[in-house]
Amino acid sequence: MTRNKKLKISIVMGSQSDYKTLKLSEKILKKLKIPFETKIISAHRTPRRMYEYANSAEKNNIGVIIAGAGGSAHLPGMIAALTSIPVLGVPIESKKLKGLDSLLSIAQMPKGIPVGTLAIGEDGAINAAILASQILSIKDMNIRKKILKFKNSQSKAVKKKPKS
Repeated sequence: MTRNKKLKISIVMGSQSDYKTLKLSEKILKKLKIPFETKIISAHRTPRRMYEYANSAEKNNIGVIIAGAGGSAHLPGMIAALTSIPVLGVPIESKKLKGLDSLLSIAQMPKGIPVGTLAIGEDGAINAAILASQILSIKDMNIRKKILKFKNSQSKAVKKKPKS
């Protein structure tokens, strides 16, 4: 991995329809001012693009990959099989099985090919961005400070008493 350059987070998804969910990852990363890129890469429809992306991710200064996928949800696992960069899988909610199919496909990876699996849908997309940021914060104190500030603001937003 290139040592002198700032690492970024890469958000990838299987299709344009997944962007409705993954744009919430973007929103969190923008709020935290963490560099990111967003791409559409289908494991099934653009396998060469996926292969080239995964094999060049490290030289492109990507520190963590957020991969959203629906249905059979192969994208996170296929990317994880091709790179040593941490991959966080976001199951996209489907019409037929409400994302359970995606969740199981991402979570049930064979040993040796780990994918950190988040919640189905919007909560998963938001948490993936926060977790990816926390992973980068291990070596970047500026990101760590942003995460602490973000978490403190969440704590302060919780009221001590209900409104009457």
